[in-house]
Amino acid sequence: MTHDRGPGKEASSDAQAAPRPLRAAATVVVMRDGSQGLEVLLLRRTESRDQASGAWVFPGGLLDAQDRHGHRHCRGLDDAAASAGMGLPSDGLDYYVAALRECFEESGLLLAHGPDGQPVSQVNAEMAAWRQRLHQREATIDAFCTQFGLQLAADRIAYHARWVTPPIRPKRWDTRFFFAVAPSQQESAHDAVELVEQLWLTPEQAIARGEELKMLNPTRITLELLAQFSHTDQVMAHARQPRTVALKAPRVADGPQGMMPVAPDHFAWAEVGKLDPQGHGTASYAIVPGQAVRLSKHVVRVTADNSGVMTGPGTNTYLVGGGARNEWAVIDPGPADQRHTDAILAAAPGPIRWILTTHTHVDHSPGAVELHRRTGAPVIGRIADFPNNQDASFTPSHQPQHDERLQLDEGIVLRAVHTPGHASNHICWLLESENMLFTGDHVMGTSTVVIGPPDGDMSAYLESLRGLLAIDLDWFAPGHGFLMARPHTVVEGLIAHRLRREDKVVQALTELGPSPIDALLARVYDDVGSGLHPVARRSLTAHLLKLQRDGRAQADGERWSLSPG
Repeated sequence: MTHDRGPGKEASSDAQAAPRPLRAAATVVVMRDGSQGLEVLLLRRTESRDQASGAWVFPGGLLDAQDRHGHRHCRGLDDAAASAGMGLPSDGLDYYVAALRECFEESGLLLAHGPDGQPVSQVNAEMAAWRQRLHQREATIDAFCTQFGLQLAADRIAYHARWVTPPIRPKRWDTRFFFAVAPSQQESAHDAVELVEQLWLTPEQAIARGEELKMLNPTRITLELLAQFSHTDQVMAHARQPRTVALKAPRVADGPQGMMPVAPDHFAWAEVGKLDPQGHGTASYAIVPGQAVRLSKHVVRVTADNSGVMTGPGTNTYLVGGGARNEWAVIDPGPADQRHTDAILAAAPGPIRWILTTHTHVDHSPGAVELHRRTGAPVIGRIADFPNNQDASFTPSHQPQHDERLQLDEGIVLRAVHTPGHASNHICWLLESENMLFTGDHVMGTSTVVIGPPDGDMSAYLESLRGLLAIDLDWFAPGHGFLMARPHTVVEGLIAHRLRREDKVVQALTELGPSPIDALLARVYDDVGSGLHPVARRSLTAHLLKLQRDGRAQADGERWSLSPG
């Protein structure tokens, strides 16, 4: 048995059916060292009516109540050690027995030792006849081992991961994944009942055939991990090192391509968990321009249709408000786009009384002109120190100071946090009641931000990032992309990234000596595609100017070098 709503509305958990119960299962990722490197065994499920129909999977299936009687046949591992390694109070060895049993049933590979204590090198016809009996539950693993004097090689498989099926699925498993190396003299043979085809592929080959070979999320992610290794012994060493095995429970979300799983590395992961904590599939994995998304009782997001390399899925406009008066503020009205302004007005749950900006780049503030004309709401934001590449139409009625508070209603307050760096006039807005910071381009959900002098300043940017660490924050609502959880961790990562880049600048100056900026660019941004080098050049300039202010670099005409001493 192999395993492996509408816009702006919030789902009611009371209206949803209770999640189906979880069933314990075990899966074995069987590997070998082939002529092209590490290879993995994949089996294709027969066509059925569940989500794994026709999918390419690893051998595995449900635990059987009789598996516990196989404990006495396990070699090199007892239940106490197995349970401790899996974070269970007891019965952890059941998963090992099930993994070895299912591997034999489905692939014909028997990881066991014979009566002589040697690994089983060949599965004879009499042994093979037991595969179907075990599968049909006409025989137990205990009886099988007793019949042939076998010891199950529990010490030859390594616990790797735990995956739990999302609540929305009609069939749900709590599956423990193991790694194992195939016995060198045995040949795999799918059972031709539940499995109709088998392939030995390198992880890279399997990933490359992703559109052709249907694979579930745990299978794909496991293959991506295995692609980092060259040999089976490296994988087994990795799995056996002391570590905490995190629970992996993909979230299911809706979107343009229908229901899909969302893994922890997906940009939408945190937002989907916030909006749909019960896992009913009511949140979206995609940002759709013009579609209103209710992020909380007091926050609605509408995204402009201006996606691109610099803007990701588009510029986010946020409506913040509610309360007794049901009055709303708009944060970042976006580009001068009539359709986007219409979408903002349509999404507003009440009258718009304030128009706020984070900064005046042309994808964030020009929409203020039309929105002000249609609502009469005052425009609040700061004017940049340098006019180049700024919104020339921006004429605020008020320029907020750092820590200035705007009360929208009782208990609904936005606080201005001056965060220069990306732009001199950059303001983040903090919704104090939710510890949610609207970050504009100070922190983006899709990429790191460009720091372009003279209005952009790397020293100021790093200082502004460090300032966020002193604020109690639960969520970032970026100008581009999905909500972001664990803001302080995000900030620490951004600071570390910029300092690593700075170290690369210093290293390039050390190795190349006095050099023009384009020579440094190729070295410092060797991990960035050449198509983005014109943009990266601006941030490189910002790094060099910071090093110059720090007394660590100097410019002589067009050439940069390290400062003496």
